[in-house]
Amino acid sequence: MSDPRHASSDAAIFALEHVSFSYESGAAARQALNDVSLSLLPGQRLGLYGPNGSGKTTLFRCITGLLRPQQGRIFFHGALLEKEEEFHALRCRVGYVLQHAEDQLFFPSVLEDVAFGPLNLGLSADAARERALETLSDLGLVGYEQRLTHRLSGGEKKLVSLAAVLAMQPEALLLDEPSNDLDNEARERIIHILSSLDTARITISHDWDFLTRVSTSYLAMEHGHVQTCAPTFQHVHAHPWGDAPHAH
Repeated sequence: MSDPRHASSDAAIFALEHVSFSYESGAAARQALNDVSLSLLPGQRLGLYGPNGSGKTTLFRCITGLLRPQQGRIFFHGALLEKEEEFHALRCRVGYVLQHAEDQLFFPSVLEDVAFGPLNLGLSADAARERALETLSDLGLVGYEQRLTHRLSGGEKKLVSLAAVLAMQPEALLLDEPSNDLDNEARERIIHILSSLDTARITISHDWDFLTRVSTSYLAMEHGHVQTCAPTFQHVHAHPWGDAPHAH
């Protein structure tokens, strides 16, 4: 298995080289990323595991330019990203599904939310609507078009936020805890959808079983560091590694 930390930035969709990021500065600084290097290749399905506060969401925010690292470089198809318009070009091609769907859905109706991305890409209103309807159909959400987003269940909001990103037809996805707070039916539905997608992606999750079903290679984060790891499975014996990822 290739190590995603060391793939060529020219071959990758995006790549980070020796990226470090700290919140605040001086004595009160908290380092969220520490010398992180990784790449996402076309078709790669990368699972990212780590405890709360390990830097996972900060990593996604740096990839998309929502945060700017104090050290290191970020590339998109081999081109160094420095300016906002360069990061904007990445965000048009790399879809970011936020951990909390409520932060991503801001229009009254489902159709408006899902059509918003295609409209921002320059599609006409009719073409954006058609793209949104097609995406909703692909995700099994036919009949949801005029549903009010604030009245959806947690699982339905997750599906609609995923649809809003997929409607932009991204070449890569960043998924932050897509199975968080879902019942088993909604969780299985998300797994089925992700398993059917060829889109390259990084999926953050605390749920190892979920990651093993939607990913093919794995990284772990702890204290801002990234390391390769192998998937593990639930077992009941006491273990010195606790809930940290480890192999048997």
